[in-house]
Amino acid sequence: MKCVKVPLKQLNDTRIKLMEKGQMNMDFRIKAEEEYGYIPVNEDVEDYEIVDIELEPMKKIVKNFSELLEDELTAEEIENLKTSFDTIGDIVILEIPDELYDKRQIIGDAAYKFTKRKAIYMKKSAIKGTIRIRDLEFLAGVDDSVTIHKEHGARLKLDVREVYFSPRLATERKRVMENVSAGEKILDMFCGIGPFPIVIARNKNVEIISVDINESAIKYLEENIRLNKLKGTIKPYCGDVREVSKSFNCKFDRIIMNLPGLAYTFLDVAVDLIKDGGTINYYEFSNGYEQGIKRLETACKNAGKKVEIKNCRKVKSISPDEWHVAIDGKILKN
Repeated sequence: MKCVKVPLKQLNDTRIKLMEKGQMNMDFRIKAEEEYGYIPVNEDVEDYEIVDIELEPMKKIVKNFSELLEDELTAEEIENLKTSFDTIGDIVILEIPDELYDKRQIIGDAAYKFTKRKAIYMKKSAIKGTIRIRDLEFLAGVDDSVTIHKEHGARLKLDVREVYFSPRLATERKRVMENVSAGEKILDMFCGIGPFPIVIARNKNVEIISVDINESAIKYLEENIRLNKLKGTIKPYCGDVREVSKSFNCKFDRIIMNLPGLAYTFLDVAVDLIKDGGTINYYEFSNGYEQGIKRLETACKNAGKKVEIKNCRKVKSISPDEWHVAIDGKILKN
């Protein structure tokens, strides 16, 4: 490597001068010995002694995994690639456009190198079926789809192949938890592995009944109850909430309905099970709030009740014109 050789006492001043003139080679480390220092340069520099010395290359800091793809993909392909990904515990799940499917291994290897996580998967399908799972293809690392995800102090164990879980709802789960009062009796109608119940029960002394039709989700919820130190209690039920709820001999202060594609079909059940003055945390996919508010109002009207809308918000973007929206409604006697 071509270097400027200078006495050690002149090393720092010389380094600054060479950097200011753009003559220093920033890809290699400066080397210091007993009497002399060696500064890498891009070209011969006048007024300095130039020697050839072997230097250690600088470790390049990669800001995003797109940088690792610059030699493999065209600029257009990188632009089309969704460089955002979901990190669940030590697993990364990528969304790769169809036109880049043939280069999925290159992309997966880059994500593995960049994130240093255990396993890299890519989405092969949308969420489907009553148990809400999607097909995944393994790309890099170790093909082990079980992980423990940490969120707001909670530990959530899951198998990403067997259950649905979105780390992007962490802020929403915290927001709901912060609005829960001690002593509430809560129903989570579509609980999955239990992120809402676990986050809430870790922080609040409440009673939660959690229902999901996916047997694997309930299995992991039971594990997560054991993994976490809870202030409140969680009772899991496996089955269709419309059927399971027939055995409940109680009303609830709060009902969580986070099944945005189908929750509206269960609003009649929720309105029947909510206490007067209780809150329904309702979620759906929509381009705004009007549709969800109307659905809540209709369900309440049919049950001889009314709803007072307390809050509406966009939880996350689904597409340019569609959102995962949340609507909080206080249910009252008509």
